[in-house]
Amino acid sequence: MGTFGRRLLLAVDAKGYGGADVLTQTLFQEAISRLVGEAADAAGLDRDRWVTQEAGDSVFAVLPEGASEPALVDVFMRTLDAGLRAFNHGRVPEAWLRLRAAVHFGTASAGANGFVGKGPVEVGRICDSAVLRTALASAPEACLAVGVSVTVFNDVVREAYTTFRVKEFQEVRVEAKEYTGRAWIWVPGHDVRGCDLEGAAPGGAGELAPAREERAATRDQGQVVQTFYGTVNAEGAVFGISQ
Repeated sequence: MGTFGRRLLLAVDAKGYGGADVLTQTLFQEAISRLVGEAADAAGLDRDRWVTQEAGDSVFAVLPEGASEPALVDVFMRTLDAGLRAFNHGRVPEAWLRLRAAVHFGTASAGANGFVGKGPVEVGRICDSAVLRTALASAPEACLAVGVSVTVFNDVVREAYTTFRVKEFQEVRVEAKEYTGRAWIWVPGHDVRGCDLEGAAPGGAGELAPAREERAATRDQGQVVQTFYGTVNAEGAVFGISQ
């Protein structure tokens, strides 16, 4: 069993990478690595101390103990967005590099073949969630969509440790595989609160609305649908990490 510990976690993934040609994929890979590094430098986050796994269009990183949560949520993401806009300048929209990113602070202990615990599962599910994908798709001029866990939002954004305003974020429900939870989404330069995000409360950050399928069934068929949500059990989850 790994030693208990809480770490700052980052996940980044590119939109539409699989459908791009080889040249574009190569350019995207180089750009992702460079832009993440530049954002880390701007935020004062020593990337040489990160434990990372990179897979072409994605990055999963476990930051060292003491890494600044406000710096990762604020300066890092704002710098990453600026870098993406510079990279995409002059390109046709179809050739833009657009990223989803997620941040969480949670349990992540070193195991025999990587990190284990609920933390890596949660940050990965937020980054790959349908709601974060929908948020990015709903803002065609945006280059970045960011999802932060409830823990990070409450401790960092709500407590005013960043330059963000609470109303810039939208609370959503995240459902993926065995995981069910909540997160807060921010899309630079775009008001996501008015978007019809799947599983999100429409028009605000209050109570979470039913899932889209549930609403449709109730409206169109007059059915009463009950949905039960359990808790995630990720004690056995293992993420391979290379350094």
